[in-house]
Amino acid sequence: MTDIVDELKWRGLFAQSTDEDALRKALADGPVTFYCGFDPTAASLHVGHLVQVLTVRRLQQAGHRPLALVGGATGQIGDPRPTAERTLNDPETIAAWVQRLREQIEPFLTFEGPNAATMVNNLDWTAGMSAIEFLRDIGKHFRVNKMLTKDSVARRLESQEGISYTEFSYQLLQGMDFLELYRRYGCVLQQGGSDQWGNLTAGIDLIHRLEPGATVHALATPLMVKADGTKFGKSESGAVWLDPEMTTPYAFYQFWLNVDDRDISRYMRILSFKSREELEELEQLTEERPQARSAQRALAEELTALVHGGAQCAAVIAASKALFGQGDLAELDETTLSAALSEVPHARVRELGPLVDLLVEVGLAPSKSGARRTVKEGGAYVNNVKVADGEVAPAAGELLHGRWLVLRRGKKNLAAVEVVPAG
Repeated sequence: MTDIVDELKWRGLFAQSTDEDALRKALADGPVTFYCGFDPTAASLHVGHLVQVLTVRRLQQAGHRPLALVGGATGQIGDPRPTAERTLNDPETIAAWVQRLREQIEPFLTFEGPNAATMVNNLDWTAGMSAIEFLRDIGKHFRVNKMLTKDSVARRLESQEGISYTEFSYQLLQGMDFLELYRRYGCVLQQGGSDQWGNLTAGIDLIHRLEPGATVHALATPLMVKADGTKFGKSESGAVWLDPEMTTPYAFYQFWLNVDDRDISRYMRILSFKSREELEELEQLTEERPQARSAQRALAEELTALVHGGAQCAAVIAASKALFGQGDLAELDETTLSAALSEVPHARVRELGPLVDLLVEVGLAPSKSGARRTVKEGGAYVNNVKVADGEVAPAAGELLHGRWLVLRRGKKNLAAVEVVPAG
């Protein structure tokens, strides 16, 4: 066992708990069985979920036993959002998403040994329960005046749309989850984000009412917000997903590589498994030489390897280097190259024209005269090869995988041309 509370605090992962001293003692005396829940409200987890997934991993590595709950029941309702009602998905869709989320979470955990993880689904104990049973056995123990104080509920009540009874009842379901896991597995700790605090404590209150003398705990991690005030986990193209079909490994890598210097030290502590000494050294490098982006690169490599595997991470790094002239573009596989080029300005053409026209087409030059000046000054590259004559069209044989040209102006300005067949 390690002093995991001190570790979580140092990393910025400890927002609040029901009783810190009691929790610290329980974790020190361990092992403690704990759980964290994930609702299948989409086909994939996104990077915002990594805070919880990796905190579960840390607690397991400290010797504790995780229950990773993917909510086949709660996912059919959805935790109330601050702004509007959720769109409800059909049970078949939810069941498919449950499986996908399970497959995303499982690689982060260990399912062998004395503190082996267990995947659980709250549909197992809700599917056979009637509405009357739910109201009698669970609803009776909740007080509406207290339920109304939950932040997301209070905000919705103040809005024009209000809140449906369905979403209002969500906290009863999450509270029942903690009770069931306490009874079935001896679970005494629920972990979640600080925005879930009302739901976390609802489960504790329910256990105290139905299991007199039980000692249970809640631990909340802080919400992650960017230094500029925008929501963590969003890129220009939207949410950054863990599913490689929804966010390519290259785009995932680039998301971390582009983290603001003001945020990187905090993100490293929260998400990286590097030692304190390694993280402090990276923080020092960021302060002394921010242009090197050493911390961003280290975090991008670590998380890409964790989420997508070492081979994909290596391919992404190779692509990132090759695009800027530090590797052979021809060695990149088509999937990785296409993913990388989708992240830069690009144009689709039927046939290749003179380079000066292509530079204008993709936005690397404001005009043909500007493009000619770039070529004359030695700043125009096609597939990392400097071009001396801008009036000549690149040959079809230069196309990467028969379809792509990588254009570069100077060292850092990239764009791509994709040749598409006619018709």
